[in-house]
Amino acid sequence: MTSPFTSLSPPAIDAIAGGKPLALFLDFDGTLVELAATPDGIEVESGLFDRLHALFDRLDGKLALISGRALDNLEMHLGSMRIWRAGSHGSDCRDPAGAAMGSAAQALPPAAIAELRAYADRAGIDYEAKQHGGALHFRAHPDAEGGALAFAETLSAEHGLAVKAGKAVVEVVRPGADKGTAVRAFMARPEFAGACPVFIGDDVTDEDGFAAAQELGGHAIIVGTRGDTRAEYRLPGVKEVHEWLNL
Repeated sequence: MTSPFTSLSPPAIDAIAGGKPLALFLDFDGTLVELAATPDGIEVESGLFDRLHALFDRLDGKLALISGRALDNLEMHLGSMRIWRAGSHGSDCRDPAGAAMGSAAQALPPAAIAELRAYADRAGIDYEAKQHGGALHFRAHPDAEGGALAFAETLSAEHGLAVKAGKAVVEVVRPGADKGTAVRAFMARPEFAGACPVFIGDDVTDEDGFAAAQELGGHAIIVGTRGDTRAEYRLPGVKEVHEWLNL
């Protein structure tokens, strides 16, 4: 069940797990880095790569990044990681050594990709090609949201695909890809056994991760001012996330 707004700050990072080992699951855009007008326009703070790996070591390896970005795109911004990570909204999970967990993300049918590109050109918005799907970005054109969502829903129905709506973006993906699936996959590994999962994210697509963490006995922390969330706790922004994580 979602709540219209939570303003409760989370307990300190060394207390939130209630004496259990802590397993952290972190979104990327809007959580670890500030949102930008375009996906490639983000600015990654200097040293973030090293600090995330230090956090991984502090948590005895119980740290995963879970992003809507494809993993190759995530590593283009962060570098070659040695932590657990999931890209493509949870459909592409990797262990710290980079080994795949399950099958890799499937690309969209070529016809669907062509239609997405054509729509983006007509609407004057940005199209982002992904390994697992395609995204229509309209942060610079907020009035395009309704049309983009309607188009994506029609296209998805025609091709047996799914729609994921986020902040100023609509994505078309293969069915079954969500961040909750990734949380459950990581928590099923022996390295995470007995841990308390905590998911931190800012967008609607993070709600699946929130739900999975809570169902597994953990907690959810939303970032920013978005209401209508199932998260129990809130952090105001990226800066406060870094402070809470002691990055």
